[in-house]
Amino acid sequence: MYAAVVHALGQPPRYESVPEPVPASGEVVVEVLAAALYPLVRSFASGGHYTGGDALPLVPGFDGVGRTSAGELVYIPVLEPPHGTMAERVAVPAAALMPVPRGLDPVTVAAVMNPASSAWIALRERGRLREGESVLVLGATGNAGRAAIQLALDQGAGAVVAAGRDPQALRAAAALGAHRTVQLTGSDEEIAAAFGAAAADVDIVLDYLWDRPAELALDGILRHRADLTRTLRWVQVGSAAGPDMTVPSAWFRKADVSVCGSGLGSISGARRAAALRELLARLPALAPTTEVVTVPMSEIETAWDSPTSSGARLVFVPGGADERASAAREAHKDRETV
Repeated sequence: MYAAVVHALGQPPRYESVPEPVPASGEVVVEVLAAALYPLVRSFASGGHYTGGDALPLVPGFDGVGRTSAGELVYIPVLEPPHGTMAERVAVPAAALMPVPRGLDPVTVAAVMNPASSAWIALRERGRLREGESVLVLGATGNAGRAAIQLALDQGAGAVVAAGRDPQALRAAAALGAHRTVQLTGSDEEIAAAFGAAAADVDIVLDYLWDRPAELALDGILRHRADLTRTLRWVQVGSAAGPDMTVPSAWFRKADVSVCGSGLGSISGARRAAALRELLARLPALAPTTEVVTVPMSEIETAWDSPTSSGARLVFVPGGADERASAAREAHKDRETV
């Protein structure tokens, strides 16, 4: 069979022949129909992820959608290097596989599960959102941020504030249901004041940015918060703006601020699996917000670092360009006619 193989950290994978997977006890072989490329996958493949290593060669791909020998369409939740999902077939613990709801296209599921799960787990497991509470999505204009808006509302959030730089993307966030927006342009004073006006009394911050935007958001919120004893639950999810944030120690003494992270090491595997199953069940109700670019796996070496439009998600499918219809789309069609 063929797979994408990384031979040097930081270099694109090559499409080449590899041995067939040999399932261990409790595992089954799954035909991979779609596997997405996103920052976590790149980070693992470069050796730069905080949970990763440097074992080579490796097959990238953290999750994906596949088909069992019985014809069932399944989500493959976690395959860690060196055995990733960017291969024609993978061996997966049978108990880990999750049925994909009827009517969902494999490529779409592969594209949206990572950004949506980052928001879902941050809201449900780490932020512990309760009905009626308000949420600030810091970095709301990306795929994960747009999913966070919808999922927060789905879980009963009383108000959602969307923050980002792109005015057009902020208008799209408002169309998804965000009650207020904060544009991250202008002077530091103007941005902090905008956070104070729009988000001073939020209960949860989902932070995909960190660095200076997070500093300004926290400053603006605490300066204008009506009740500083009201707990602010800050959930750190990503660092798109930078890896470091400087916070005066007094900020944590003058107000009730709780900071936690949401990532691979923040919850148990069992809790993560349960959360992913819940999310899969909700996917049919979410509005599509992710632009998908489908690429045959045979072109992965050139496509790996190729530019895409802002927010577009590359999804690799088996073999050559003509096999897209006979693999992922045919699987979707078969499920619709059963």
